Amino acid sequence: MFIQKMKPFLYLGSFYLIVSLLLRIIFLFDPITTADFGFFEIMKIFAVGFINDFFVFILVCPFLALYFLFLSDSKYRTPYGQSILGLLAVFFLYILLIPNNIFRQYGGPVAEIALVFIGLKIFFFGLMFLLPERRLMIRNTLYFMTVFLYVLLIVFNTVSEYFFYSEFGLRYNFIAVDYLIYTNEVIGNIMESYPVVPLFLSIFAVAVPVTIVIYKKTKAELLTLPDLKQKLILLGSFLALMGISLLGLHFTTKITACNVFEEEIQANGLPKFYWAFTHNELDYFQFYPKMNQKLAERTFLSQFSEPLLKRNIVSEKPELRKNVVLISVESLSADFMAHYGNTQKLTPFLDSLADRSLMFTNLYATGNRTVRGLEALTLCIPPTAGESIIKRENDKNKFTTGSIFSAKGYDVKFLYGGYSYFDNMQDFFAGNGYGIVDRDNFKPEEITFANVWGVADEDMAKKAIRTMNQESRSGKPFFNHWMTVSNHRPFTYPNGRVDIPGDAKSREGGVKYTDYALRMFFKMAEKQAWYKNTVFIIIADHCASSAGNVELPVENYRIPAMIFSDGFIRPQKFIETMSQIDVMPTLFGLLNFSYQSEFLGQDVFSKGFRPKAYIATYEDLGLIKDNYLTVISPVRKVKQYALIQQKNKLSPGFNLYFDEKPLKNTARNEKLIKETISAYQSTSFWLKKNRLNR
Repeated sequence: MFIQKMKPFLYLGSFYLIVSLLLRIIFLFDPITTADFGFFEIMKIFAVGFINDFFVFILVCPFLALYFLFLSDSKYRTPYGQSILGLLAVFFLYILLIPNNIFRQYGGPVAEIALVFIGLKIFFFGLMFLLPERRLMIRNTLYFMTVFLYVLLIVFNTVSEYFFYSEFGLRYNFIAVDYLIYTNEVIGNIMESYPVVPLFLSIFAVAVPVTIVIYKKTKAELLTLPDLKQKLILLGSFLALMGISLLGLHFTTKITACNVFEEEIQANGLPKFYWAFTHNELDYFQFYPKMNQKLAERTFLSQFSEPLLKRNIVSEKPELRKNVVLISVESLSADFMAHYGNTQKLTPFLDSLADRSLMFTNLYATGNRTVRGLEALTLCIPPTAGESIIKRENDKNKFTTGSIFSAKGYDVKFLYGGYSYFDNMQDFFAGNGYGIVDRDNFKPEEITFANVWGVADEDMAKKAIRTMNQESRSGKPFFNHWMTVSNHRPFTYPNGRVDIPGDAKSREGGVKYTDYALRMFFKMAEKQAWYKNTVFIIIADHCASSAGNVELPVENYRIPAMIFSDGFIRPQKFIETMSQIDVMPTLFGLLNFSYQSEFLGQDVFSKGFRPKAYIATYEDLGLIKDNYLTVISPVRKVKQYALIQQKNKLSPGFNLYFDEKPLKNTARNEKLIKETISAYQSTSFWLKKNRLNR
């Protein structure tokens, strides 16, 4: 009896394990997987993967188990049937008519979902109660629908994991959690990026026949329903299996590997998604290596001429009250530019502008998301574990680049072609004193093209010019931070602008179009009265991809950056290693600003500047310094790599690629390990204690 009643679980589980195995094989051969695996490594991937998948399937079966638990003929007998139907009707009316019911208090669409669920329950229960001769047919129909939903979700999750891995080289993480939260942008992005109709038809084409097979093989189990004793035995067995699975995943999810790809392929996406969902912010002091707090702060602050968190920056020269335009360019990897060896002519304007600018050739983004780049340029602090500060609850009243400009009488704005509620940007920038110009500020006639991420960059460029013209008429200098959007999947833009069609959905086309829009912006700016008195910073927010064979592949954090001001900034190349967080302190130095600083980046032209860069994912925190990469991770892991520059025809200042040679414990540079810990521990501590607030 027990084996027979387990047949639906056995068939569904077998299907899930087969699909998961096929997905792992696909991952092994995916172009983004750049690692090589030996025979035993492959066997380990499949063995650990099978165990993970088995445990996960057990943990996603409670709904199916509850469905079988409540199958019964006795509940339709008088007076139980009338009582249950009456209670369901009262519950439905409670949700429908009581304004402050528990579901509406929860917020969102929860009340509507509950209404639909209870309404369907009343409908089908009523049919089975009133039509006993049709009860088996109705039960079979509901069973078919239940199995179909399970099969459909298995197939849909498999396809989702495939696309996610193909883009990021990872199983689900914080980005996937964001995709769940920002459903409008994400669904729109999917609709515009992929052939959705054929894709969903394919998913249904797989799910329907699989469901039919499982249904035909198992529907006989609905003819004889288990009694209460048998149900309790089955329930107890299932609960025991769930306990074993939870305990097992606790150990299998901690099995490490020689490289990131091996760890990701052997993992299961659902536990990783759950972990990311429940760990928005990682407590540094719980998960990372630590040192004495006062020593950590002393070590970190020793890089500054005044080794204090709050330091007085005093210029001996008169301040220059120039307008400042900071342009954060979406996903602009350094290797898109000809300066770094690209031969596709993707950025002709930016390459020409770089030769007339102060170009930082060896600069690294702090992270792999837009919010990390915005955080680095606005707060000028190293990244911290978990989500960006922009997306945390305690994101207001911070010491920012905008607060420096505001204190000096500047008009301060954040410009964004999309809806700035996305990624919590509106809350962050408005909460730190910025005015906001986003898609809500556009009139219909100002939009020539838009996709799910926002208006085309050329439309935002025109809006930016109009905004700056208006600001200049006020007599106050302005600081505007413009975040571009077009170089983002689905990479759609107006046709006829570049030699790649706007509907080709090509990343190269997205880069070319962004370059085109920036050229157009500068052509318009040159005609404005404020142009000669304006400094422009053009810098990427992050690279197009951060996937690699190690935790932090340094070439995937290298971004272009330049400061341009016609007649003011002398063209030159700065080739020392530096970070995104150093850019704005350097600008303030060029403008001879005197101010009290809480920035943790440095003016690269100051006497005490120490070449270095901070790079991170949401959990791996790295320091690049002296040709070493030091990485600290949960649970108090420390890794160090020697960075050996690969040989090519480019000069060292533009050579992106390094071999990252892992160092054994005996060969590690302990001084750099202490510096890494001190930087991230100090930053985490100061944020926790609100020491980086205004």
